[in-house]
Amino acid sequence: MDIKKILKEMIARGASDLHLKVATPPCFRINGTLVFAEYEPPTIQDMAAVTQQILAPAQREQFESTKEIDFAFGVPGVARFRANFYVQRGSVAMVFRHVPVEIQTPDELGLPPVVKELALRPRGLMLVTGTVGSGKSTSLASLVDIINRESSRHVITIEDPIEFLHRDRKSIISQREIGCDTGSYGEALKHVLRQDPDVILIGEIRDAESMKIALTAADTGHMVLSTMHTTDATQTISRIISFFPPHQQQEIRYLVASTMQAVISQRLVADADGLRRYPACEVMIATSTIRDYIREADKTVMIRQAIQEGFVQYQMQTFDQSLMQLYKEHKITLEAATRASSNPHEFQLRVKGIQASSDTTWDRFEDSAQPAEAETQKI
Repeated sequence: MDIKKILKEMIARGASDLHLKVATPPCFRINGTLVFAEYEPPTIQDMAAVTQQILAPAQREQFESTKEIDFAFGVPGVARFRANFYVQRGSVAMVFRHVPVEIQTPDELGLPPVVKELALRPRGLMLVTGTVGSGKSTSLASLVDIINRESSRHVITIEDPIEFLHRDRKSIISQREIGCDTGSYGEALKHVLRQDPDVILIGEIRDAESMKIALTAADTGHMVLSTMHTTDATQTISRIISFFPPHQQQEIRYLVASTMQAVISQRLVADADGLRRYPACEVMIATSTIRDYIREADKTVMIRQAIQEGFVQYQMQTFDQSLMQLYKEHKITLEAATRASSNPHEFQLRVKGIQASSDTTWDRFEDSAQPAEAETQKI
């Protein structure tokens, strides 16, 4: 099996991921859909040969010991990839993800304009959240690139593995990889405050220890960027609090309320032809009202309404507002928008122009172009 040839085809077809396993043809993920390639299914011997070809001796030793390994590598003349090798039913399987060499701007990614202003804030905690494959790492790299191009700061990243490679511009970017440059997230974070950082990027917040250090760093005047596997802003706040035992949760609520700057949550939605995916983004900015809602456990559920009401003044938006905008711009279909919506029934009623008389949170959309007639008939 010629792995380089398959990776080249992956890039040529615009696939985000490549899946390889024994007795199954190579499979690309293109715009969120799995598509089998016209190659012979790899054998056990093929997979063993790829393992020997790609992994360094130390990585092979780790893989043999743990049965899985996460790493990044570049193929000259092709691209850079993040890879995960694992064992299933006694044989090696692999997933490769394409990591673009050029970092796209928020405008090119389709992110709301306000994220550029958020990236340049001097201190606090900003999280990019979403499910696996929703573009969190790509958006985070774009935010770091804004800082790098437009401000003079020392940015330290702690990643597992390093995906996007940043070149120093106005800022200094120190990228540290778990396993190569430091032993663990915990070890790196214990010493990071003595490395004179202005901005700290944590690849992923996974537990109470990394969350507490991130909050402490933000509380001491640093900007902290990270990701979490949560679906929206309200769930993100709840997940942060749930990391800690009950007797600490009120203290953590106050710390989160004082340090949080923003939560950007993403979902990728395919267009009608399946040729491109657009990010639907929920943006929560920590206003005084939202800080109050974070501090009070019984008011956290009100965060979504505060986001919905805060578009004009603060440029916040919910997923459904973002989806409505994409739909009215004819970028996605009504069916796709409804499927990705947080509240499909309410979303369809809103498309039909039905709302409560007291609901003014969608007024900014009223002057937008009306949906295409063909789409309206799909309701």
